[in-house]
Amino acid sequence: MIPDPTVLHPLPHADRVVQLKPLVTSPTIEVGEYTYYDDPEHALEFETRNVLYGYGAEKLVIGRFCALAAGTRFIMAGANHLDVGVSTFPFTIFGGTWAEKTMDLITGMETRGDTVVGNDVWFGYGTIVMPGVTIGDGAIIATGSVVTSDVPPYTVVGGNPAKPLKQRYSDEDVARLLRAKWWDWPIELVTEHVRTIMSGTPAEVERIADGRHHLGADHGATTSHCEPR
Repeated sequence: MIPDPTVLHPLPHADRVVQLKPLVTSPTIEVGEYTYYDDPEHALEFETRNVLYGYGAEKLVIGRFCALAAGTRFIMAGANHLDVGVSTFPFTIFGGTWAEKTMDLITGMETRGDTVVGNDVWFGYGTIVMPGVTIGDGAIIATGSVVTSDVPPYTVVGGNPAKPLKQRYSDEDVARLLRAKWWDWPIELVTEHVRTIMSGTPAEVERIADGRHHLGADHGATTSHCEPR
């Protein structure tokens, strides 16, 4: 049986695990299928406890098959204070005359844009992601890390601020995996080859992807492409 991506709690008798796609309702949060969050106490409060200061138009976009440990938090651009002058105090939020005199300063603030997480990314316990960061496919964010800058695909980062600890595969193998994009395969194909995806090599995954494309060409069909989000 293939797991249902629309089920909120995918594990029987384990309410601490939630799939985020059927949970989130905010128009500024997009999450791909099978991405889950694990929290023994506040799993259902992900939008309010784990996505913070999301006051603006900036989006949090998370791909498919990501694993988020308890305490993973995303700081959005609404947390920023203006720092071009003497004071960083947010006078504007108090309204009244203060807002009238300063609103243009706030609306004119630069932003780093959306926070984007790729597919198959693993977040360790208590990680923090700062605004506007892009995290590549297959990355691993070590426990307690504070991610302040972009993370390349298939890279392990850790620390505060998070720095690259190692690249999981060679450049050639990373390129193979980014071409194969197993997370975009039809779920039946993922299921058929789930053991290889979990324990095989990039070359083996690439061969499956190549075979899939060749099969589509042999039948004169266009291979379906699942959106990661």
